[in-house]
Amino acid sequence: MKNNKPGISYTIAAKDLAAHLFHVTLTVDNPAPEGQIFALPAWIPGSYMIREFSRNIIRINASAGGKPVELTKLDKHSWRALPAKGRLTVEYEVYAWDLSVRAAHLDQSHGFFNGTSVFLRVPGQEDSPHVVDIQKPDDEAARNWRVATALPELKARRYGFGTYIAKNYDELIDSPVEMGDFALATFKAHGVPHDVVVTGRVPNLDMPRLCADLKQICEAQIAFFEPRSKKAPMDRYVFMTMVVGDGYGGLEHRASTALICSRADLPTTAARDKERSEGYIKFLGLCSHEYFHTWNVKRIKPAVFAPYDLQVENYTPLLWLFEGFTSYYDDLFLVRSGMIDEKGYYKLLGKGVGGVLRGAGRSKQSVADSSFDAWGKYYRQDENAANAIVSYYAKGSLIGLGLDLTIRAKTEGKRSLDDVMRALWQRYGRDFYNGRPRGVTPAEVDALLDEIAGTKLKPFVEKYIRGTEDVPLQKLLAPFGVEYKDERKSSKPSLDANITRDGADSKVTVVHEGGAAHRAGISAGDVLVAIDSLRAGNVDGLLSRYKVGDTVKVHAFRRDELMTFSVKLQGERIPGITLTPQPRQKGELRRPSAV
Repeated sequence: MKNNKPGISYTIAAKDLAAHLFHVTLTVDNPAPEGQIFALPAWIPGSYMIREFSRNIIRINASAGGKPVELTKLDKHSWRALPAKGRLTVEYEVYAWDLSVRAAHLDQSHGFFNGTSVFLRVPGQEDSPHVVDIQKPDDEAARNWRVATALPELKARRYGFGTYIAKNYDELIDSPVEMGDFALATFKAHGVPHDVVVTGRVPNLDMPRLCADLKQICEAQIAFFEPRSKKAPMDRYVFMTMVVGDGYGGLEHRASTALICSRADLPTTAARDKERSEGYIKFLGLCSHEYFHTWNVKRIKPAVFAPYDLQVENYTPLLWLFEGFTSYYDDLFLVRSGMIDEKGYYKLLGKGVGGVLRGAGRSKQSVADSSFDAWGKYYRQDENAANAIVSYYAKGSLIGLGLDLTIRAKTEGKRSLDDVMRALWQRYGRDFYNGRPRGVTPAEVDALLDEIAGTKLKPFVEKYIRGTEDVPLQKLLAPFGVEYKDERKSSKPSLDANITRDGADSKVTVVHEGGAAHRAGISAGDVLVAIDSLRAGNVDGLLSRYKVGDTVKVHAFRRDELMTFSVKLQGERIPGITLTPQPRQKGELRRPSAV
């Protein structure tokens, strides 16, 4: 029988806002008699890279009964305390200056942390209830601060400082905390409260509109997985958004998400019209993506994630399903919930297709291998990434579209990828946190696809998932009345390299394989200073005066050495994919965007 009495408790206090220090106290009522081990996770679920959060622990000590207890460091993540009688207390400080959704950040404007960055794990007692006391900072800058988290309150008012409780360590670290003077609103989606927390300065933020739009997206996704009961898998959900001048990103959790967005992407009451801007659609797509993860990866999981081993890499070849399919459905739910129309949806889809076709890495790495190699390649990208790897997000989304179209065609519209997702939910996700945690294996995914399609999909899987062929979208879209065109501007002269401004000059960040820059010997990192003796501040502007096939002389600095290159200009190779839905014809198959 499991012990339901809290035996693990934490106190976390923002000790010094200017120095970005959290002070954490961990108390273990019943430490292991042979000496208690403590360990901080090396990575955070949803971000597949060893981040070594323990490097931010500044100092650490232990005591029992008011007397010091010796701590021995076992490796870079863990410590062992000598045997001690009675309650054992560990105190430590955490440096928090990572303004991202993955770790912890603290200053005079706000505090944010994921549990993986601040809460030491007590091996052997992870299934016990964990209590955390979040203390209000003793600083005038924090006078109006509140707390936002999906953790249940124990001795605290909602949004207030005080004591919160988690069923176990996994729930504790899967419930990030935001502290600050944030904007707050709540809406209900099929009866479940959803909090919207916005930290950062956003003049004239149109919170009612944001809530109304998110409500439609959330209700559409809840009804998607539970069309009869419309029952959400959580009792409450929190959208936490940190607003910055320029930023984008999100990380999913079981009952919340942490987001970063650009200030200009949020809706304002000062807007003259009510059309959703491109930036706002992008933000809603991010929210849709992270919310879909509530089902797909937080509850429907790869078998190797059930449970996570947070000290080492957890390899799976299935991220194309968990991230790729989520990327497919995020924009799909924008059109299904009425945020964009069908034309807008296919515009976004065409942009995504072009992005995948741009990289030569797609012909060298499958999405299955990309998934498995996420730890060493996708999350550690360098200047050659576009030529060496493929994104399991971006191509995984096209895999989702291709499978959706294939299943619809083979079943004459009776089945779709929607049925695959609902079957995954019913068999592997619905009861994951209700005592029956079980992840899905690659073989089970293959079998389920065959089952839903009513035929063997092995050729599709071998070509496009475990192989490197491009999904034949033009062929697959045709029966659904969607015209596919590649209208790349091949007559426009180009270096075929990604270039950013570097002061008055231009810096090469990526050289695409087989392009003009590659053939001339230009490399990533080179700073272009002149093209045919004219300063290379505006490369596109200079090249517009030439035609494809012309040769130009490029001067560039590589490190501190001036180099000269003779470049024969090629036509622009950036795919210009347009997808145009045609008027529906009688008997035509139903499009994936249809509700």
